[in-house]
Amino acid sequence: MLPLRRSLLKPLQDVLRHSHRQLAQKNLLELTDRGFFQGIFPDTAAPRMKQLFTSGRQSIYAGFDPTADSLHVGNLLVIMGLIHCQRAGHRPIALVGGATGLIGDPSGRKTERNQLGETVIETNLKAIEQQLRQVFENHENCLWDSKKQKFPLAPLIIVNNADWYADLQLIDFVANMGRHFRMGSMLSRSSVQSRMESEDGMSFTEFTYQIFQAYDWLHLLRRHNCCFQMGGSDQTGNLMTGHELISRVERKREVFGLTLPLVTTEEGDKFGKSAGNAVWLDCNKTSPFALYQFFLRMPDSEVEKLLKLFTFIPLPQVEQLMREHTREPEKRKAQTLLAEDVTLLVHGESGLKQAERVTNALYKGNVEGLAQLNLPEIQQTFQGATMVNLLTEPGMSILELAMKAKCFPTETDAVRIINAGGFYVNQKRVQNIAEVLTTGVHILRNGISLLRVGKRNFYIVRWQ
Repeated sequence: MLPLRRSLLKPLQDVLRHSHRQLAQKNLLELTDRGFFQGIFPDTAAPRMKQLFTSGRQSIYAGFDPTADSLHVGNLLVIMGLIHCQRAGHRPIALVGGATGLIGDPSGRKTERNQLGETVIETNLKAIEQQLRQVFENHENCLWDSKKQKFPLAPLIIVNNADWYADLQLIDFVANMGRHFRMGSMLSRSSVQSRMESEDGMSFTEFTYQIFQAYDWLHLLRRHNCCFQMGGSDQTGNLMTGHELISRVERKREVFGLTLPLVTTEEGDKFGKSAGNAVWLDCNKTSPFALYQFFLRMPDSEVEKLLKLFTFIPLPQVEQLMREHTREPEKRKAQTLLAEDVTLLVHGESGLKQAERVTNALYKGNVEGLAQLNLPEIQQTFQGATMVNLLTEPGMSILELAMKAKCFPTETDAVRIINAGGFYVNQKRVQNIAEVLTTGVHILRNGISLLRVGKRNFYIVRWQ
């Protein structure tokens, strides 16, 4: 199935429908042209890495610790990296940290993470594994044309490091592996230095994190012949520790690190984390509509960079799109395409359609878009809205609806605010308190009414 494209995006429409479904270059280092890699390790290894990438299928892994029950858009760039590996004919491995999640990665942190219990970790692991599989499935179904490729995509491999640490004895591990780590190197890591200089310092638990991440890589090298690890630039120290361990334990093996840039906003905040509110990949935490709007609202100064990082559109088409966008910035062609492709990747065809229906209903006055949503979709879209169950009564007025739904503390407040234009039913302002409710206008054909007081106070009425 081809990804959705709107007439808004013509004349690039037909080109873009097919261009990002093509096989990528086997040499992943060419992604540097998209701004995708910030660095490689060792920094002189580019010729050897290119040789390996072009000579046959390689295994590349990235890790995801279960610190929450959902990944967020900050994690999405790493997922994009694994998908690029898959598109280039290589084997992607996602490591979920059932063990390391109990320790907590100090990288990029000013304070130690709160310790999570095993039950919470297990719940988070299941959710993250499901999200990873869903994103890869959405990519294959919506953004990849398997019929035109010579070979199928290598399936995503998901491993949990708790599986191999469960069988290790502490004394044996320290005796056999601990001797290969050097304190000077470990203390020199920026993640350690910054914490050692902080007021709270650094716990031994956090200090050992790099040891376990290093051993993870050694295990995957032995088990899956995984010579490449990918991670954010804040993971450079951990990648270096893994490289040093493997160079001492497996002297004849070569391994390489690839670091991705930490995407930030114009203000320097971590991408998708403004004021502590992450933009999640879980539709129950951030709706498809909210994810779509997050990317649709990107400023012009950021959109070209994000198109290169978060879509598979070839660079020549990105440049052409940006030229069209520059001529008509008010149409937001670039932001629309960015929002479509990211939503399609994270939530699939149905999620994108839902996001577009809600967008049309809220911002283009298309009430029919709301009528096409079911109750769970409306709850996802208007998270935090008050749910109200009401019985239909012939002749019910706008004022009676507002009071039965408890939108206002008193009838006096209701009359004043409604008359002033501060009350909306299905995104339409209503100011006549005596107006009688009608089906199709005030009561949607899905049996729901969406009420709004002011700009942000939503009420979802389910009619019975």
